[in-house]
Amino acid sequence: MRCASLMLVASFPVLAIAQDKKGKAPERSQKVLIENDRVRVTETTYPPGGATVQPTQPGYRITRVLSGGTLERTHGDGKKETLNYKTGDVLELQAAKAPYHVRNTGKSAVVLYSVTLKAPKK
Repeated sequence: MRCASLMLVASFPVLAIAQDKKGKAPERSQKVLIENDRVRVTETTYPPGGATVQPTQPGYRITRVLSGGTLERTHGDGKKETLNYKTGDVLELQAAKAPYHVRNTGKSAVVLYSVTLKAPKK
């Protein structure tokens, strides 16, 4: 009986992985490295097929591509744009005017290191 219980418990992660592949896309992960009144520094990873769950509307930022690939932005009006990032690129990105969703359409993880400036408090 003990072996049967262990076999059942050991099979749960495999079932969860199999379900994940069939179900929704994996979520992006984001580590906040520094955050204060002036800046937010993050490392964001989009696994293959990974996407933002909530719409994002980042401010003015500088981004370094740690691992390149292809991302697709979908704006609120349904318009899509494809972004091709190359490893080592450094980009100056303006603040987004409206929220959008991001999805990795490539076959490898995309990793971005970003420094986002915050608006001064009044």
